[in-house]
Amino acid sequence: MTAIEFIRMGLETSKAATLGLIEDMKDAPLTQPTAKGGNHPLWILGHLAYSEANVVNHIILGNENPLIHWKGLFGDGGEPVADAARYPSMKELTEAFDVARSNTLGVLDGLAESDLDQPSKNCPPDREAFFGTIGKCFLILTLHPAMHRGQVADARRVLGRQPLVA
Repeated sequence: MTAIEFIRMGLETSKAATLGLIEDMKDAPLTQPTAKGGNHPLWILGHLAYSEANVVNHIILGNENPLIHWKGLFGDGGEPVADAARYPSMKELTEAFDVARSNTLGVLDGLAESDLDQPSKNCPPDREAFFGTIGKCFLILTLHPAMHRGQVADARRVLGRQPLVA
């Protein structure tokens, strides 16, 4: 298995595991995972779409994030609220994630193994350990959905739903 194949597998696996749980919450997308709030599934979906578009377009390629208009809702420091009127619909967020992921896979398909060691074009200051190279950026893209999967699993449990294995 090549590194590119490994990355593709990680992207597919983390997407399936996390978005499968989010899909199961479409009837209760604002359910927060704790009594004190937290990241609800609708916010997580928007955050994943925004973040993926940002890592690929802005950090790796040096272009503007096409979802920059969502920065205040889903970027770093965005605080989820249980008010559906403040957010795009789950359908719109799912479509945005799918477009971002398609773009991610297109960029990945255009890379050679040696490109993974190339510096990213717009690494945030003091974040080189995570975003300093193209390969590090792709590692974060494989891990990020899985990291938020636990929050969606906890929101499901708040509703009394049994764990899903995806």
